[in-house]
Amino acid sequence: MPGSSFGHCFRISTFGESHGGAVGVIVDGVKPGLPLTVEEIQAQLDRRKPGQSSVTTPRKELDEVHIMSGLFEGKTTGTSILLILYNKDAIPSAYNDIKDKFRPGHADFTFLKKYGIRDYRGSGRASGRETAGRVAAGAIARKILNERGVSVIAYTKEAAGIKCENINLDIIEDNIMRACDMDAASKMVPLIERLAEEGDSTGGIVECRINGVIPGLGEPVFDKIEADLAKAMMSLGAVKGFEIGSGFSCASMKGSEHNDSMNKTGFVTNNAGGTLGGITTGEEIIFRIAVKPTSSISKIQKTVNLEGEEVEIKTEGRHDPCICPRIVPVVEAMACLVLEDHYKRQESLTI
Repeated sequence: MPGSSFGHCFRISTFGESHGGAVGVIVDGVKPGLPLTVEEIQAQLDRRKPGQSSVTTPRKELDEVHIMSGLFEGKTTGTSILLILYNKDAIPSAYNDIKDKFRPGHADFTFLKKYGIRDYRGSGRASGRETAGRVAAGAIARKILNERGVSVIAYTKEAAGIKCENINLDIIEDNIMRACDMDAASKMVPLIERLAEEGDSTGGIVECRINGVIPGLGEPVFDKIEADLAKAMMSLGAVKGFEIGSGFSCASMKGSEHNDSMNKTGFVTNNAGGTLGGITTGEEIIFRIAVKPTSSISKIQKTVNLEGEEVEIKTEGRHDPCICPRIVPVVEAMACLVLEDHYKRQESLTI
């Protein structure tokens, strides 16, 4: 399937379906001799896996990663790394009643039009479960970036209409929303739990902050650093919007307000979000994504079947009432993949 690969010098290709035998990823571009353990990858996968709390799907997948190639005696060999996660708790029969109906908000209709066949079991290839491979690969990129002094951290900034008023990066893993404001998180949870009981869902906003990146990464035309970040984030099925720096608020600003002036110590402001001309400035890279409400809801909705007849549909199965908490590690992983790819591109200029 074209479109299953991402990156240039640091490249990944994901595979697998939600209710198939396994999901996983092939990673190319990892230098030889890098110490790497299963535990380092598993730590990130545990943040993404289902069944974590009352605001995530109750599906029970341990998401245990297996390194099948590219590692010898605890170090990378420089060859392709294959990471695989076997599906253990798939229940495809939960989708039998809707196999002939198009689910609102899903890719059922478009997949059928493109391929002439669709996997109705939990969205198949279009499922959010595909992102497990991205997180596994992102864990490797993160390790390399840590050695470069780069940090990547994302968090829920808004969910269920509740906005975080404060940003405390130390408490993100201490609440089930992965929010940056504990008070806001305590308000989000009961609202989302109530929506889940009603068979509904909600969306939110996730913000990501990247520090320690050198100035000079990115290409000036099509492969701008923010363009690749945008592609990475918009490639996630739940993401419907992307903005960097001041984002859409710049539309109401004056040039004198938006321009980041400089003095002898550097930039005074950071409305550009850490990039200029598609190239990193060395300042903090900050961007936000809009996460849509989960499409799989058990409320009765109107749709059509394969014959074009108007019918009602109720999606059964186990789904996240809010995707924000589990998409946070996916956002971080994709950002890490983009950054390490651009670091390797930059290094190739000096070889």
